[in-house]
Amino acid sequence: MSKIEEVKGLVETGKSKKIAAAVSEALDAGDKAQDILEAMIASMGVVGDKFSAGEIFVPEMLIAAKAMSKGVEVLKPVMAGDGSSSLGTCIMGTVAGDLHDIGKNLVVMMLESAGFDMVDLGVDVPAEKFVEAVKENNKVVLVACSGLLTTTMPALKEAVQTIKAAYPEMKVIVGGAPVTPEYADEIGADGYAPDAGSAAVKAKELVTA
Repeated sequence: MSKIEEVKGLVETGKSKKIAAAVSEALDAGDKAQDILEAMIASMGVVGDKFSAGEIFVPEMLIAAKAMSKGVEVLKPVMAGDGSSSLGTCIMGTVAGDLHDIGKNLVVMMLESAGFDMVDLGVDVPAEKFVEAVKENNKVVLVACSGLLTTTMPALKEAVQTIKAAYPEMKVIVGGAPVTPEYADEIGADGYAPDAGSAAVKAKELVTA
C-alpha cells in the first residue's frame, strides 16, 4: 500500500495520533505535499458522503477533521516553501440568528487545508460584519456564509446581498442544511456546497476560474 493510501485511510478512520508520522513518511518517500493534501481532501469527501448518507455522525466527522488538521500541520511548512500555498483570504461566518458552528468549523479547516488564509467571524454574524471584514483584511477573494436553520435563510439572503452591494466582484459561497443550489442562485451567491469536503473543491474553483 502506498503511503498516500495509508494517509487517506488514517484520515477516514480519524487516527490523529498516527497521521503526522504517516504524512512525514509519505513526504520522505517522495510524494508531493500537494498530492498528499488532495488525497486527504478526497478522504474528507468520503467522510462527508458517509455523513450525508447517515452512515456516520458528527463525532466521527470531527474526529476525521482533527486527523486531517494534524496531517496538514506537517504539510504547511513544506507547502509554504513552494509558494503555491495561499489562494488568498476567505472570510467565513454563520449568519445572524444562527449559533451553529460545527459545520462552519469543519469548512474553515477544509478551506485552510486547501490553501486559503481563513478569517473566522464565528456565529450569529450580522450582514454588515461580513462587509467590514472584507474591508479590514488583505487579499480577500472569497466570503463563505453558513446557515443551518430554516429560520435563518432570510439572514443568509441579506448577508449575500449586502456583501454583493458593497463588493459586486466578490465571490460568495453559501452552505448549510436547509440551503439548496436553487436557493443559492436565487439569492445571488456564486457557489453552493452541501458539505465541508465539497466546499473546499468549490471554493478553489471559484477563485481560480
